Amino acid sequence: MTTFKTDRSFALELDAKDPLAKYRDQFHIPKQDNGEDCIYFCGNSLGLQPKTAKAYVDQELDDWAKLGVEGHIQARHPWKPYHEFLTEQTARMVGAKPIELVVMNTLTVNLHLMMVSFYRPTPTKHKIVIEANAFPSDQYAVQSQIKHHGFDPHASLVELSPRDGESYIRTGDIEAFIEREGDSIALIMLGGVNYYSGQAFEMERITMAGHAQNCIVGFDLAHAAGNLVLNLHDWNVDFAVWCSYKYLNGSPGCVAGCFVHEEHANNFELPRFAGWWGQNKETRFQMGPDFDPIPGAEGWQLSNPPILPMAVLRASMDIIDKVGVKKLRAKSEQLTGYFEFLLDQMQSDEIKILTPREPNQRGCQLSIRVMQKGKSLYEILKQRGVICDWREPDVIRVAPVPLYNTFEDVYNFTQIFSEEFQQL
Repeated sequence: MTTFKTDRSFALELDAKDPLAKYRDQFHIPKQDNGEDCIYFCGNSLGLQPKTAKAYVDQELDDWAKLGVEGHIQARHPWKPYHEFLTEQTARMVGAKPIELVVMNTLTVNLHLMMVSFYRPTPTKHKIVIEANAFPSDQYAVQSQIKHHGFDPHASLVELSPRDGESYIRTGDIEAFIEREGDSIALIMLGGVNYYSGQAFEMERITMAGHAQNCIVGFDLAHAAGNLVLNLHDWNVDFAVWCSYKYLNGSPGCVAGCFVHEEHANNFELPRFAGWWGQNKETRFQMGPDFDPIPGAEGWQLSNPPILPMAVLRASMDIIDKVGVKKLRAKSEQLTGYFEFLLDQMQSDEIKILTPREPNQRGCQLSIRVMQKGKSLYEILKQRGVICDWREPDVIRVAPVPLYNTFEDVYNFTQIFSEEFQQL
């Protein structure tokens, strides 16, 4: 374990030894008005643009211009199977088999598609379990699914909360709740990392607890994909969904990902909303009336893929796959640990890190609660060239992303943060 120090030279020393430091130059870093790099700690909301993204998109634009519809077959990267160019890389990233993985749609669309198949409530087993303060889109989606089946969200939606005085949910408490209430739970659907607190849930333990009570277990990995080391197949997770515009740098609103465990690959009796791109590839263009789904996650596809956003995602995934999630995670733990160490030096009762201190229970995000004057401090940080984000009522979220953030970024942030906090 690294023994951290408080001086700038230590941050520079860590950067000089960082084997991933060279990858920062492969991304466009937003600039301040004076031309200097911003301190960009908002990759948990929108990742930065890979410098190669333009060339990847230009290739598809050029092929479209030259080939028109023939680009589906004759483009340098043919559009008809284009989503498949991302399958193996993405499967490696989340610990899945290729048959369990498909890049498609957007996150909440995929979540709805999964719940159509895997939320099968009965009069006695109808509850969905999420974490309190889950991302609003997840809350809206599960409420609407509950209503769709004729149940009342007030009775069927269960939100797990931390103990009084604590900021995150203990895994043991989750397991105990599932064991106690499992007979009434149809689906456990937590975020892999809670967007507000930054807590990373222990997904393997939660999945085991859920399956022991005959519950389906799924995860929203919007803040986990590309951030944590995942082993979805080995953990026996039933399904998972995620977006690609945060840690995967896929561009605003980019196409999302979906995992369906191999156990369900050939279960064609599961109800599903069908579309022509989920149809058997051998018969898809015969345009027949009968739906014959592709085995595995691809069978949940609806429409042909959006090529231009996928081109950007390919540019980023080529970098991520080359580095590997384990190396990204190793640097991430060091960056976040250093960040936590420097913030602790402030020793103020008005500042509290909500995110768990155990590295295995967080990603790269730290959620900093600033009592009373947090919003003012956040606005000043923006003026000083710091890009992070604010969550009501009193939290500043910061995410040092290992692909493009540096230890000097962390040092500079804490210096500005401390200086401005003292002056408010």
